[in-house]
Amino acid sequence: MKNIILSFIISALIIPSSVLYSRIVSGIEIPETLKSNSTQLILNGAGVREKFFMDLYVGALYLKKKDKVAKAIINSKEDMAIRLYITSSLITSKKMRNAVNEGFENSTNNNTAPIKKEIGEFTSVFKDEIKDGDIFEMIYTDSLGTSIIKNGVPSALIKGHRFKEALFGIWLCEEPAQKSLKEDMLGE
Repeated sequence: MKNIILSFIISALIIPSSVLYSRIVSGIEIPETLKSNSTQLILNGAGVREKFFMDLYVGALYLKKKDKVAKAIINSKEDMAIRLYITSSLITSKKMRNAVNEGFENSTNNNTAPIKKEIGEFTSVFKDEIKDGDIFEMIYTDSLGTSIIKNGVPSALIKGHRFKEALFGIWLCEEPAQKSLKEDMLGE
């Protein structure tokens, strides 16, 4: 009996640290922290975007400190990030651009004109084909703007807090991409 208990304790101690500091969502390992410049961001919440009972991507929201108030997060000038893990080959570049444009319309109450140029810069990130396994990061820093990174490679840097509000609003506004994903990202 002592050997079984000792074996269990030893097994528990040698679990890789990445397992201890991540969470699994729809088969995707989501790190509990993310670095933004010199700021350590923590996972606020993560969930699945699905359509017709099919998982399309996993979305994770990172903040300096946990928060459940969507409007406060959208308006905040603190460092923050959203990471999208593509989990379906059904997502194409065209479908992603269309979904993002619809998201900006919802997020801005159909007032995208003031950030039309920035939206164009953002949607150009999706010109190359999107594949299952791609990872997109949108990292906001007030002094720089929003860095868009695809699979670890910087794709765009878009300045302006107004753009950031609209971008994060895609997932957190009153009419989000998916209500259950918004709730999961808010840690509800």
